[in-house]
Amino acid sequence: MEVGIIGLPKSGKTTIFNALTKGKTAISAHHTATLAPHIGIAKVPDTRLTLIENTFHPKKTIPAEIKYVDIAGAPKEFGKGDTVGGQFLTHLMSADTLLQVVRVFEDDEVPHIEGSIDPKRDITIFDLELTMSDLTIIGRRLQKLDEALKGAKSPERELHLKEKALIEKLKSGLEKEIPIRQQGLSETELKSLANYQFLTAKPMLILLNLGENQLSQVDSLEREIRSFYSHPQSEIVAACGKLEMELAELSDAEAKEFRHDLGLEESTLNRLVSLSYKLLGLISFFTTASAELKAWTITNGTTALKAAGKIHSDMERGFIRAEVISFRDLERMGNLAEARKHGLLRTEGKNYIVQDGDIITFLFHTA
Repeated sequence: MEVGIIGLPKSGKTTIFNALTKGKTAISAHHTATLAPHIGIAKVPDTRLTLIENTFHPKKTIPAEIKYVDIAGAPKEFGKGDTVGGQFLTHLMSADTLLQVVRVFEDDEVPHIEGSIDPKRDITIFDLELTMSDLTIIGRRLQKLDEALKGAKSPERELHLKEKALIEKLKSGLEKEIPIRQQGLSETELKSLANYQFLTAKPMLILLNLGENQLSQVDSLEREIRSFYSHPQSEIVAACGKLEMELAELSDAEAKEFRHDLGLEESTLNRLVSLSYKLLGLISFFTTASAELKAWTITNGTTALKAAGKIHSDMERGFIRAEVISFRDLERMGNLAEARKHGLLRTEGKNYIVQDGDIITFLFHTA
């Protein structure tokens, strides 16, 4: 999963990036024009791995990973009514979901580019830019479709007309400032649009970047912005980026104690990962082959056959069966032997729908 971190200049994007990836990327109070992104990998926190480790005693444990891309520089015209473009647009389009950092903190040494703190205004600015970018793509595609229709014959003509009708439907919604993710498209329609990589079709996580003196306002600020921006495929999280970055430099035990003292129950990383999985419809399953415990990320609804292919194409081609036990059953029984005794270690075929937390051993043959 790739998450693109976006936001207006001086919103604290790189601070959030460092907090999420335990990185040490230099943070400047002055916006630069560079378009080179910062890229980091975060391990997906999953408490289930500990119990599985205690059961199978692997030599190595590999959590799932999330790639975070801090899209470092927005074009100078960004937020002024012109569409995003160039490398900036390319980085945005490659992301599976967008994490928009919205400034709420006050800092006289780092003045806001709009002259005041107003998170609702900033969210509206970014939505407008993403919408205009999608409308530009749509305009170009409609022009090409009109040209293609002039000499097209059936059934090619029918396909072009079908695509044009869908594109015009999206255009109508966007002109009413309705992002594509909120236009109630069917699964078939969404799949047909996958190659376009429309920005307003991507799930949106909005992170309200607070100052340390605003920690007591986390719940109220989340409620306020959620009432303003409560849409399908979007979530709101409030956190202090500066504090989270400092905590990321501590050991897990030290960070946990520090959070407890501050009354913070869960890390921002944990919340964002959980919400990212939810928005993208993702789940995790586990394998324990070759003394290695590994977490795998797949889309909810994936069959055992396709899950095997996630590991290796040979496993999908030579699939025989899958031996499956759910995490809950393993946790309840305490060990694999007891689970087997109660018939909880199941044999499943290629059409079995993998469930979140399944621990799977795939049996396959090679040609």
